[in-house]
Amino acid sequence: MPKTVLVNVAWPYANGPRHIGHVAGFGVPSDIFARYHRLAGNKVLMVSGTDEHGTPITVQADSEGVEPMELVDRYNRVIVEDLYKLGLSYDLFTRTTTKNHYEIVQDLFKTLFVKGYIFKKPMMGAFSAKTGNTLPDRYIEGTCPHCEFAEARGDQCDNCGKQLDPIDLIDPRSKIDGEPPVFRESEHFFLDLTAFVDPLRRWLEDQSHWRANVRAFSINLLEDLHPRPITRDMQWGIPIPLPDYENRTDKRIYVWFDAVIGYLSASVEWAANTGQPEAWRDWWQDPKAEHYYFMGKDNIVFHSVIWPSMLIGYGAGLSGTLGGGEGEPLNIPNNIVSSEFLTMEGRKFSSSRGVVIYVKDFLDRYDPDALRYYLAIAGPEAQDTDFTWAEFVRRNNDELVATWGNLVNRVASMAHKHFGKVPEPGALEAVDRRLQETVEKGFSSVGDLIEKCTFKAALGEAFHLADEVNRYLNDQAPWQLVKDDMERAGTVLYTALRAIDNLKVLLCPFLPFSAQRLHRLLGYSGVLSGELRMEMVTENGTEDGTEDGTEDGTEDNAGDGASADGATEKTTHLTLTGTYTGVVGSWTPSQLPPGQAMEKPAALFKKLDLSVVEDELARLQSSVD
Repeated sequence: MPKTVLVNVAWPYANGPRHIGHVAGFGVPSDIFARYHRLAGNKVLMVSGTDEHGTPITVQADSEGVEPMELVDRYNRVIVEDLYKLGLSYDLFTRTTTKNHYEIVQDLFKTLFVKGYIFKKPMMGAFSAKTGNTLPDRYIEGTCPHCEFAEARGDQCDNCGKQLDPIDLIDPRSKIDGEPPVFRESEHFFLDLTAFVDPLRRWLEDQSHWRANVRAFSINLLEDLHPRPITRDMQWGIPIPLPDYENRTDKRIYVWFDAVIGYLSASVEWAANTGQPEAWRDWWQDPKAEHYYFMGKDNIVFHSVIWPSMLIGYGAGLSGTLGGGEGEPLNIPNNIVSSEFLTMEGRKFSSSRGVVIYVKDFLDRYDPDALRYYLAIAGPEAQDTDFTWAEFVRRNNDELVATWGNLVNRVASMAHKHFGKVPEPGALEAVDRRLQETVEKGFSSVGDLIEKCTFKAALGEAFHLADEVNRYLNDQAPWQLVKDDMERAGTVLYTALRAIDNLKVLLCPFLPFSAQRLHRLLGYSGVLSGELRMEMVTENGTEDGTEDGTEDGTEDNAGDGASADGATEKTTHLTLTGTYTGVVGSWTPSQLPPGQAMEKPAALFKKLDLSVVEDELARLQSSVD
């Protein structure tokens, strides 16, 4: 029976373009997973959007001399276009500045407040000594009081995993200007995480299928869990939905609280956009639905502790209009799929220091499947890894081109040259049947590995099967058979083409662009695994937009509603979505029809000149200087 699978993807922050380290964590792994499950016939909803509130947005807007909404409008478009070009198959990629998102965040806040899980108390807040503005926790660094790590952040120490407040740090300093923050008392609302320690512990201890580092880190967090502030002294953000705060412009809901609710609000928006407003409940209120969350490891605490606490506390809801509209609680995560960090040429990614390669710049020069392949086979799935241009070129040329691309090209070229179509096979010999059986077992072996979120192993298994086809060809030598035994040559080439047809599907979640080209080359019509598009939507439906994402580059904000602080709840906004019904791809063995016309073969991938390494290192050094 088909599964119902919700793929929740961490929300990229809209204060600048995203680099390849970001998409190594939230982007490529989630898309591999979603594409596989769609091919397997499961019911998939993949959601996310740009995270657009919080002090870092105002800090960046101030530095550029623009209003926060202008900033997030610009970077929302940049990020949407990047993810579109990378082929990330969202059902909905939206924004946190929508009216729908505001309403759902405020509903959860009010419900948790009424139930007693949110309370108010004074705290010492951090402010910039120069501007007087609130400093976000992650913009404050200092020495951890627990492990003495010198670069702990104001909300968490990445070395020991302890939760922190900025005032806990030894010698705190602003990452913006290096100055010590000023601390002064301010009243704020807190989420009482201590109320959820016992249910969280029972739940986490049952998650034996999680990546070991994620589970251990999450359980360790419970030892030092304490109430966490969820409001800030600022003007940019979602208003606090309580009577005494309706006209206040100095306090807003903190960005991390509103961002995780985006998974729910995006699901609700998707349902409304598709004309089936209750459809989101199939994923959120059916206990059999499976929830997977994809992110980098610095976001684990929000997804394995804070968001589950909010969901448990919310329960069946209160308002009767959103999460609890039918009296059913919302589902908590089945798996937190967190990747480690990607560095670049031995250094931590840093836009300010020029140690960066943005997604747009990468895809302007190289094919998306080349980046997807590298991040899947050599990315930071289970440990921190280093991206180097030399390794990128080597893997592209020696693996993607030499193993898979050359296999396709030489088999397709021989079949097209000598038969002009898919050859009609004669009687299969044992060696032919053995190859077919070996490759077809990949639907089980590769699929099982993807379901376990071990993507590197899954891709490695698929390439191992490609090696088996190459060995078969070397043993059978069809280039010799075409000289004196055309029937046997046709059988061998058919067997190899059928194996390639199977590998096309096994590799489609990883390499969707080249898989679609190969699909056409083999003579098939239709779309293998879905077509992405960018479109403008309103809160109650879809406006004009193009199927291929090539819009006119403008946004119509005429329907926007301004909140009291001048921030805007977007009612017309750009989204990334796609059409995934009616596709022809299926996670089942090939039935390649003999006699099917083939297109003239063309190379699937580009071999890169070794000069790429020198050129890119020079470009990197120039940006650093």
